[in-house]
Amino acid sequence: MARLVYSLLFYLLTPLILLRLLWRSRLAPEYRRRWGERFGFVTDIPSVRQVIWVHSVSVGETLAAVPMIRELQRRYPHALLAVTTMTPTGSARVKAVFGDSVYHVYAPYDLPCVLRRFLKRLHPDLLVIMETELWPNLIHCCQEQQIPVVVANARLSANSAKGYRKFAALTSPMLGCINTIAAQHQADGERFLSLGLSAQQLVVTGNIKFDLDIDDELKQRAAELRSQWRGTSGRPVLLAASTHRGEDDIVLDAFARLLEHYPHLLLVLVPRHPERFDEVARLCEARKLQVVRRSGGVVPDCGDQVLLGDTMGELLLFFGACDIAFVGGSLVPVGGHNLIEPAAWQVPVLSGPQLFNFVEASRLLLQADGMAICEDATTIAAKVAELLASPETAARMGAAAKSVADNNRGALERLLAVIERQLLPR
Repeated sequence: MARLVYSLLFYLLTPLILLRLLWRSRLAPEYRRRWGERFGFVTDIPSVRQVIWVHSVSVGETLAAVPMIRELQRRYPHALLAVTTMTPTGSARVKAVFGDSVYHVYAPYDLPCVLRRFLKRLHPDLLVIMETELWPNLIHCCQEQQIPVVVANARLSANSAKGYRKFAALTSPMLGCINTIAAQHQADGERFLSLGLSAQQLVVTGNIKFDLDIDDELKQRAAELRSQWRGTSGRPVLLAASTHRGEDDIVLDAFARLLEHYPHLLLVLVPRHPERFDEVARLCEARKLQVVRRSGGVVPDCGDQVLLGDTMGELLLFFGACDIAFVGGSLVPVGGHNLIEPAAWQVPVLSGPQLFNFVEASRLLLQADGMAICEDATTIAAKVAELLASPETAARMGAAAKSVADNNRGALERLLAVIERQLLPR
């Protein structure tokens, strides 16, 4: 009954959802394209083909899924990997990383008629959902058609668990339809259990974001970029990564304080969402800062103060080219972004206090003295100044961060074992 009411509400709200897509397309035109895919009108896959469907919401989940998808392609060379996303930025990442080696479309809306159309055309042998993108009708339709469902790298914050608990009549039956939830950490698993998941459905595999592969080619590119940014004077580089509205001003306030003592410091500022690139450029220009844009292909010279990272897919490279990294989404209630990427590059990690998406990773990094929490512009400036004044302290902090990244690898192999158990041979 609860799912029926949910479905009726979803049908009624669909016109508003489409209006929202149109509204968002003012700044990101891709939101007005490929609507048919969202309603299940996708290209048919021949029924003889084995299909592994991986669903990731946006950029973060897609990047986390990349090593898993590549390994699935290697282990199941005759299977077709179908990768769905919800956002244009996620879609762009899939296309950039995998090209035509995967079948990629937008995920269907959680409406029964749409899902049945989509599943008929895709006929997946397995659905792997990245992190916690749980949709009641999607999971019910998969069970109805005997399609196993694995939730990979699953996380569930206390606040999210509270939200799911309010809709227990919908949540509990949905969880009962899932074959396996592969949780990042024990605390995540316990929250799923408190919502009605059975112990037999739960496996704690760890966070696959620790299984980051930085190859030699990327290391070489990072070294070249670092040399360009530092220039002949060896200027230090501060990276502010994945910032959200409300954070850019704080970062720029901190940067203004730092320029008083480190006038040659280069700030590489990378907004999380591409539709904000121009907005952030205007913020910098309003402060009379000399700004160059990465998309322009210009190497910043000694007179340039801010490099705006207005390209997609280069953030991992940027982490390898900076001296200190501040990770955004953490000064506003977003929950933080990937702390593991800078740690893997042996870079000192700074963050705001809002870290509910990376509770365990932040705990490990803080415990090892590989990262520091900064509450505002004053504390960001003070910590950066401390690290710039003492290269030895910065080196120790970076080494501690890398040891955390290295010591927590192995989740990917455990997750692949879970997937193998659910994927029936063809």
